[in-house]
Amino acid sequence: MSEPDKIKLLLVDDHVVVRSGLRMLLETRPDMVIVAEAQSGAEAVRLVTQHRPDVVLMDVQMPDMNGIEATRQIKERWPETQVLALTMYEDDQYFFEMLQAGASGYVPKRAAPDELVTAIRTVYGGDVFLYPSLANKLVRDYLERASAGDTPAGSDSESLTPREQEVLIQIAGGLTNQEIALQLGISVKTVDRHRENIMSKLHLHSRIELVKYALRQGLIELDG
Repeated sequence: MSEPDKIKLLLVDDHVVVRSGLRMLLETRPDMVIVAEAQSGAEAVRLVTQHRPDVVLMDVQMPDMNGIEATRQIKERWPETQVLALTMYEDDQYFFEMLQAGASGYVPKRAAPDELVTAIRTVYGGDVFLYPSLANKLVRDYLERASAGDTPAGSDSESLTPREQEVLIQIAGGLTNQEIALQLGISVKTVDRHRENIMSKLHLHSRIELVKYALRQGLIELDG
């Protein structure tokens, strides 16, 4: 029986101490391997080309090229590579710019080690990781847009079938495809097909857009 593939990680931070701490934390995880380290966004883009990591842990503010531009270039060239922002900045500007650039999650450096590990595994599985305090920014943002009369992109959720609405709520609530399949009593392939139909009908292109849509429509709520 072959050994399962490990999650290939690229660490991107301009501080050596931070990268060393991350390496000490993550290299002990049996399902993870660190394939390279970068100290700037430009170097990160080059190393993704060379090593093709599964997940990039990306700092935001760095010399040469910041994490926002590096994330944008990585997702344009290698959309299958997941980017997880890991940064000390928790203000709205950086948060939304990283999500817009294509990041699948945003974790503050103050997060507990287990939360970071969970975030890596979540984005590796194709899901979005929303750190609670930062997820609340999404809620505030869409409440403000709604009060200003802005309408969500895509078709109305009423165009979805009852089963598609169920799957939409489960995906936006953070469940993996496997968890959704188990909860609804359907196959993972059926979940994938429903997700594709949802994205097509609502004209959405990523999980983070789907989560934003569900939040704005009031289909899910975030605690705290």
